[in-house]
Amino acid sequence: MKKYMAILSDIERKIAAGRYRPGQKLPPVRKAAQEYECSASTIIKAYAELEKRHAIYSVAQSGFYVVGHSAAARTSAESDTIDFTSASPDIGLFPYLDFQHCLNKAIDTYKAQLFTYGDPLGMEKLRQTLVSHLASNQVFAKMEHIAVTSGVQQALEILAKMPFPHGKSAILVEQPSYDIYLRFLAAEKIPVQGIARTAAGVDLSELEERFKSGGIKFFYTMSRNHNPLGTTLSTEQRKAIAKLAEKYDVYVVEDDYMADLGDERGYSPIHAYDSASRIIYLKSFSKVVFPGLRLGVAALPGELLEQFRAYKNYGDTSLLSQAALEVYIKNGMYERHKQTLFDRYSERIRTLLEAVRRHAEAGQAEVPDVNSGIFAQLRLPREVNLERLTERLAARNSGCHPAKRFIWRTIWRGRSFCGSAFQGCRWRKSIRASGRLWRKPLRHGENDGNAPLCSTAIRYWTILAE
Repeated sequence: MKKYMAILSDIERKIAAGRYRPGQKLPPVRKAAQEYECSASTIIKAYAELEKRHAIYSVAQSGFYVVGHSAAARTSAESDTIDFTSASPDIGLFPYLDFQHCLNKAIDTYKAQLFTYGDPLGMEKLRQTLVSHLASNQVFAKMEHIAVTSGVQQALEILAKMPFPHGKSAILVEQPSYDIYLRFLAAEKIPVQGIARTAAGVDLSELEERFKSGGIKFFYTMSRNHNPLGTTLSTEQRKAIAKLAEKYDVYVVEDDYMADLGDERGYSPIHAYDSASRIIYLKSFSKVVFPGLRLGVAALPGELLEQFRAYKNYGDTSLLSQAALEVYIKNGMYERHKQTLFDRYSERIRTLLEAVRRHAEAGQAEVPDVNSGIFAQLRLPREVNLERLTERLAARNSGCHPAKRFIWRTIWRGRSFCGSAFQGCRWRKSIRASGRLWRKPLRHGENDGNAPLCSTAIRYWTILAE
């Protein structure tokens, strides 16, 4: 990294941390040059770039001053609401400067190639890079079997719509599961079946019965850091699922969206145990880089490639984004940023779980041991009226939404919390308040509009600790 860019980054960090406040004057050029041990021209270049980014402004015959925070930043900072309903990554951790460098490098390298029509399966150089990148996650696939998509969501939609060689049509989903995909399946009127997913995983006997009954096109699962439960399937379950898929000719769509933030050493996804080309592996780059990148990757069995290409028959995935990601991975920036995110998110989820355990009385709440990722689950007593609890939390500026949004059929009841960019002290404050609320008498009779739960309902309160 050039010296002026390093200085620029340092000043931006100081502004973000509050060491340079809005309206505060920056050190004069000569003094800054002494502090950073560089020439005055380097400081001038750094200040000029900061002006272009609207981070500072200059006053003639006076110097450079810090611009006030943006309206969005002020709103976020000044709000007292602790919003557990947004699963967006922490914008304060986005690698803006590094990725900007990669964008510029990509344009310099590929030039006009980035502004033409590309291969529907993705840029060849990126797919070549992804071969080794996926191998580091124990996913071994040839470049010809790798497709780059506009996010994992696009891959999921294509797989749901396209015909499979075995001619089956129903999609088996975990209960609970990824809510956006469930809504898509419902909108498209695609046949769907559900199987319970708990902290212990899935019932393999029931899974085998579902596979054996026929009609299952594929089983959609999040083997690691499940959304919204946060749990990971055991090695035994991952191996068993691969064997059942082969035995009953059922495909498995493994959505490993948190592959880069898992901490289990030697972890192997279901795909690693696939000996019959029945596992479709999906990975997203949204959680590690930023959602706006809209890039995902699919490792596909050979017999699905032709149909997948037919349904993704035009190059709709940005070539510029693909080229920048290729540079970002190859120069090592991705790996370094991944480690930074892992450390930060691990600290946050530990803080959240410690707060839950500290403020929940014995028998009032159960929380599993989750050490990584962005999701965790909290199990509450059945007598707690979750609708009433949600109202009381909302009155105390803690946002939440019903867990039934993660369910294909509403047999599982609960609440989901989702948070982003909160300090541990704010989490602790919110969890402490929540603990007081669920210990109050929140019985079903207290809310006349509350429908009774069915006898098989499971009560979870899921907290997303991003």
